[in-house]
This record gives sequence, structure tokens and C-alpha cells, in this order.
Amino acid sequence: MQLLSGTPVVPVVRLAGPIGLSTPLRPGLTLATSAKLLDRAFAYKRAKAVALVINSPGGSPVQSHMIYQRIRMLAEEKKKKVIAFVEDVAASGGYMLACAADEIVIDPSSIVGSIGVISASFGFDKTIRKLGIERRVHTAGEHKMSLDPFQPEKPEDVKRLKALQKDIHDMFIGLVKKSRGGKLKGPEKTLFSGEFWVGGRAVELGLADRLGEIKTVLRQRYGKKVETPLIAPSSSWFARKTPGVMLESDWAGTLISAVEERALWSRYGL
Repeated sequence: MQLLSGTPVVPVVRLAGPIGLSTPLRPGLTLATSAKLLDRAFAYKRAKAVALVINSPGGSPVQSHMIYQRIRMLAEEKKKKVIAFVEDVAASGGYMLACAADEIVIDPSSIVGSIGVISASFGFDKTIRKLGIERRVHTAGEHKMSLDPFQPEKPEDVKRLKALQKDIHDMFIGLVKKSRGGKLKGPEKTLFSGEFWVGGRAVELGLADRLGEIKTVLRQRYGKKVETPLIAPSSSWFARKTPGVMLESDWAGTLISAVEERALWSRYGL
């Protein structure tokens, strides 16, 4: 997009989808997939701010934190204000991304929160026993087989997992407190319980700053002529020429990724 000299500019970066879930044909939201887009957005010298359009049910806490850190680093280095605009949902890791902004704007129907940590799996030990299947695993290391879904769950393994989850949860809580400062309202036991809220209630709790929509808010703040160039990834030649192609070696991983993605979204009724 060619911009007129003197026209207010607010580059827009869209951060959408589950975080960290990725296969060759279903690239997830990770630092690797978003770093160049963020670099390009913050490189606009005349930018009044950088807008993040967020629509994510969360996912990997590591990738969420890495993207958060990259946004904050660029904002401080380039001295740019960051405004997050939430679409359907910014929950769990998605809310962590929103916290990288100086201001969070949401729709009245947006879902925000879910400040917690979850690990989900299945237990197949009874099933394989009924089928007469014998599980054979040989390890070096006392806890190498912890939480194996084909073995009965052990209390000590669950205790160890919960300790790890608590450490991650504490980090998440600290990040939200640092980002939202004195804006948070309501008991911590409620705010950090993993619960999530809609629009106006999220603003009341201080998890978001105001209700609004990106074009309207930016025009009110920077004038009707404000330009909002979308910083989007370029599609490869192969992807453009062969839409929907599925490589045989990737179908299983893509299917699993799709099921996990559907489960993440469905937690929020989407």
C-alpha cells in the first residue's frame, strides 16, 4: 500500500488461531510465524501506534510468552504504543498476547480471560487390556514414562504435573498484574481462576479497557484519514497454485491438529 505523506498510519497485525499447534499444512500461531510480521509493523517510522487484532483461544504457554516478549521489546525499542483489538476470543494464551498491548479494546460479545493452565489427555490402559494388547516400553530414567496414556495414572505423576502447572500459572498471573497494573478489579481468586467473561463484564473487571471496533476507535483517535495497512504473510507459490492439497505423509498430523484446534475453540462456544 502506498501511503500519502503526512497521513496518520497505524499498521495492523492479525494474531489469529490456536497458539503453538502446527503442522506443515496448518501453520499455527508461533513466534516463528509472527516475528517477521511484527518487525514489519513496528518498522513504520510514521506509525502513530501498532494495532493487534487478536482472535485466539490460547495454546502453548511458551509460544504465547515468546510472542508477548517480542511485542513488548519492539514497542519499547521503537517507542510505539500498542493497541489490542479482540475479536471472538482472547483467552488463556490469547489473553497473554492481548496483555502485550498498552490498551485492550473488545467487542461487547468478545470472550476474554481464562487465566489458567490446562493439560488434557486420555487413558487407554483399560482399553488395551480388554483387547489383549501388551504394552512394552523400556526406559532409562525413573520418570521417563510419566503420564503415559497406555499405563494407569500414578498419583505421584499427577502431583508433579500440577506443580509444573502452578509454576506456569504463577508466571501468567505475574504477567497480567504487571501489564494491567492497577486496572484490575475484583478478587484475585476470581480473576485468576481460569474463568472467562464477555465484553462489558471484562471491562468492569479491568481485563480490558473499553468496548469498541478497530476502524471506529482508530478514526476517533487519529482522524478519519488514518491508514491501517494490514501486515500479512505472503503466500508461497505452491500454496497459491494448489489450494487444499494434502500430502500423504502429513494427513495424520493435520487431522490431529484440526481436532485439537476444534477442542480449544469449543471451550468458548465457538
